[in-house]
Amino acid sequence: MNIPSLVSSLAASHVQYFPPSRVLNSGMRMSSMDPKQERALLHQARDDPAAFRELYNHYFPRVYAYVSYRVGRVRDSEDIVADTFLTALDKLDTFEWRGEGSFAAWLFRIARHRVSDFYRRGRGSEETIPLEELPDLASGVLFPADAVAQKEKFACLRRLIGTLSPRRQEVITLRFFGGLRNKEIAALLELDERTVASHLCRGLEDLHRKYLDEFGSKEDMHDEQTR
Repeated sequence: MNIPSLVSSLAASHVQYFPPSRVLNSGMRMSSMDPKQERALLHQARDDPAAFRELYNHYFPRVYAYVSYRVGRVRDSEDIVADTFLTALDKLDTFEWRGEGSFAAWLFRIARHRVSDFYRRGRGSEETIPLEELPDLASGVLFPADAVAQKEKFACLRRLIGTLSPRRQEVITLRFFGGLRNKEIAALLELDERTVASHLCRGLEDLHRKYLDEFGSKEDMHDEQTR
């Protein structure tokens, strides 16, 4: 059992449960953009807002995955993401390019503040996703019993992430749902990279321990039965 892989599967399956109602492009993926191209688009977008569309299309899946995981409701997530990009476009003149990853950190800082504002206004609530409505983890065709077991793990993992310290929750969410690298997370949270790496490592270790406490005996029994 590999916790980073399991969290990655959770992130990949998450948007299946919280799909945006406006599908921009079914082929969009959380890929990287060449820094030179990104900087050129940012420069062009200052005078031509239409040039911002390519940046929007590129970052939308990552920002949406992060926000929807934090918020938990499609309509609220869409509103926050839309506000994030509108704010970014409106304040683009204030952005200062500091090398690769600087725009991603700046954009996610806006998204993070919008999520905080959402909860500060009392609009958010900690909701438990009904087990029967959870998506299957992306792992091919499963027998019904295996599908139920995976959904249980999915629900458990979401809950266990919520038991981590706020900082470790944030680092793990930004890393696996926002697709940010340690350098970008460090810039966003105003930490050094080693501190981010430490939070990520210890957070995953905590998840591993908590997960084994919850599922370890069940997996051992399953292994015995399948031998």
